[in-house]
Amino acid sequence: MTTPDQDRWLRVKERLRAEVGEDIFQSWFARMDLERVDGAAACLSVPTRFLKSWIQSHYTDRVLACWQSEHDEIQKIDVTVRSAVIRTAPPKVKQPDVIDSGRDPRIARTDNGDMRAVYAPISTGHDALGGSPLDMRLTFDSFVIGRSNTLAHAAAKQVAVAHRGEPVMFNPLYIHAGVGLGKTHLLQSVTWTGNRGAERKVLYLTAEKFMYGFVSALRNQTALAFKEALRGIDVLVIDDLQFLQGKSTQAEFCHTLNALIDAGRQVVIAADRPPTDLESLDDRMRSRLAGGLVVEMGPLGEDLRLEILKTRVAAARQYHPGFDVPAPVLAYIAKSVTHNGRDLEGAVNRLLAHNKLTGQPVTMEMAEREVRDLIRPQEPKRVKIEDIQRVVARQYNVSRADLLSSRRTANVVRPRQVAMYLAKTLTLRSLPEIGRRFGGRDHTTVLHAVRKIEGLVGNDTMLADEIEVLKRQLQE
Repeated sequence: MTTPDQDRWLRVKERLRAEVGEDIFQSWFARMDLERVDGAAACLSVPTRFLKSWIQSHYTDRVLACWQSEHDEIQKIDVTVRSAVIRTAPPKVKQPDVIDSGRDPRIARTDNGDMRAVYAPISTGHDALGGSPLDMRLTFDSFVIGRSNTLAHAAAKQVAVAHRGEPVMFNPLYIHAGVGLGKTHLLQSVTWTGNRGAERKVLYLTAEKFMYGFVSALRNQTALAFKEALRGIDVLVIDDLQFLQGKSTQAEFCHTLNALIDAGRQVVIAADRPPTDLESLDDRMRSRLAGGLVVEMGPLGEDLRLEILKTRVAAARQYHPGFDVPAPVLAYIAKSVTHNGRDLEGAVNRLLAHNKLTGQPVTMEMAEREVRDLIRPQEPKRVKIEDIQRVVARQYNVSRADLLSSRRTANVVRPRQVAMYLAKTLTLRSLPEIGRRFGGRDHTTVLHAVRKIEGLVGNDTMLADEIEVLKRQLQE
């Protein structure tokens, strides 16, 4: 028999899953357990200090709100780190059988069919080298391929199935895309595939986990052992590189990257922008990252969104056999929810939660109500500085090399100023970054160009029209 508090906890987890989406839920909450309710405090536990720190920093208020929706007397959330043993959530089930997937992390399956990752750190004494959480569902088999991600998928698969000692074809493999377009899915697929055999040692880390491990090693005076352990990895997989901060951490990452590549080891990296746009990194690291294979994953087309929805519904049906989404509802969501794959995941989670908590079937009316806040205005095309330079050069009959050169002739100066102005108004790049991308110019030069064009546009109708034409071409 389960207790009322355990029943509430199950409902709290369903609310969390519906609010944050399956990817985030699996990463941060799947291994969170209820220890007890102590008066006005819900006492929860997680298996690692890193999870505890991340949840306390980012999700305490959301967890508390979900608890208060079920039990309004709860006023506080306490998160502790439990001992490193395999745990199962209530109701009580037998101890899970561990299925060795080849190397860390291992897979545990409980009697009720849930599967979860269990982490046994590489024997260095550093939590970071146990790897970041992996989602069992994020494999190549569950990745839906479309026109926007075919090359990235093929390159990742090539890296994943390679054997130790073979020449490294793409190094580093650098995948970039906006939020929710499948970068993490591919990186975790590489990790799962690489760890199936004992031949290669594959480590998946987020940039935050890398920073956490390096800072902890410095604090514990074990930095040398940390570095040696990292450089013993056969395939290092780093996610969300754009979050790598701190000069010493970036320097250590650069040294590790160089050491692994020079030793013929594989590095796979994902970020939300190409290497040239990572302004926080120094030129040497950007150059090394760009020297491998850089692949962009584009927006999801409607056909691909529909296939992703079908896959997610089929996966949910394995655990909830009565869950059914009519084809017209799937088509409506695929057409309306266009932002990214996480919104699609969230839409399916909401339909599932509503269906399970209320017992009502999924209908078009229910779908329209549940996903309306996921229907976002179509975002304008992300404009790149290279595109601006190319379009401006064509418009004014000069070369891109002219725009980046030190030439000061009138037929080059004005187009260069227009291009800098468009880079400032159509991108999120800073003045120093724009200057760097225009032949290494100082940010004051860029500021002068922007102000010059701003002043002219108000009085020069022909120039204003030219700039509007350029903007339309760039945003088509």
